[in-house]
Amino acid sequence: MSQRRSLGLPITLGVVMIVLLVALIVGWVLLAVFGAITDNEYAPLYWTFLTVGAAAFIFILVGVVLYLALSVKAINLNRQQSNFIDSVTHELKSPIASLKLYLQTLHRHNVSPEEQANFFQYMLEDVERLDGLINHLLDAGRLEKQPVDEEIEDVNLAELLEDCAQTVRLRYRLASEVVRLEVNPCLVRARRVDLEMLFRNLIDNAVKYAAAQPQVEVYLEMLSDDRARAQIVDNGQGIPLALRRKIFGRFVRLGSELEREKPGTGLGLYIVRTLVTRLKGRVRVSDPESGSGTVFEVELPAKPLQGQATASPSESALPPPKVA
Repeated sequence: MSQRRSLGLPITLGVVMIVLLVALIVGWVLLAVFGAITDNEYAPLYWTFLTVGAAAFIFILVGVVLYLALSVKAINLNRQQSNFIDSVTHELKSPIASLKLYLQTLHRHNVSPEEQANFFQYMLEDVERLDGLINHLLDAGRLEKQPVDEEIEDVNLAELLEDCAQTVRLRYRLASEVVRLEVNPCLVRARRVDLEMLFRNLIDNAVKYAAAQPQVEVYLEMLSDDRARAQIVDNGQGIPLALRRKIFGRFVRLGSELEREKPGTGLGLYIVRTLVTRLKGRVRVSDPESGSGTVFEVELPAKPLQGQATASPSESALPPPKVA
């Protein structure tokens, strides 16, 4: 349905431009005929054709500009989709080839119990990688489904962040000190699954693109009685200023897909932006106060827990990021 709507506008615009162009050509011919006649009886028709022709010419110019903009948008979308297909193909092919190799080795050769244990561990990692890819695609598909009232609840965001951090630690087999949390409890009214998708993607990205010795810090505080701010800080290379808006696009991944070492589909930050917008919040990217890395900051409508004091920004333990 969305594809039909996206094709309908360029086709309609093209037909209108063709009709206007034919009408303009006919009008210029009639204008030339009436312009050659000096009788004042035809003067009103002359000026009428001249006005209509000028208006049609302006409409055609506007149509050409719009058609060019739609064409550039379609080209960019095709490029992003091609990048996405390359990414998904690579993400599917690599673990499947690895699983096939291990299974063939176990079937054709006698291996020691220690080697079998290693093979099973590697195969489990490949299966987890495939499971993560499928979950990512399913998460993107769920964005089209609007939440119903029965699914919305008050979620303790501090506890949810701890659960998301633990999930990422287990996935990458990290020590607890690699992903550190400093969170103050607060309640966000939303679907729990939406918040899990949002912050699991951010923490996963922070670990994935951190330095060789990853260090990720997660902070949460109440800014006021109705707004909470979460920050996910990594120690990676950072994101260039010119690309910070682009990274939230669908299927967008920086660099060439075939030369990239990090797995992914280009949907994670698109999911983040879509969910933050749905929750009437905002997300931005900035630099950490010192050193290299990236700060993802998410502000959401929230309320403090009963008996929980609201910290003022000046008293917060959060490191103020440099605003880009």
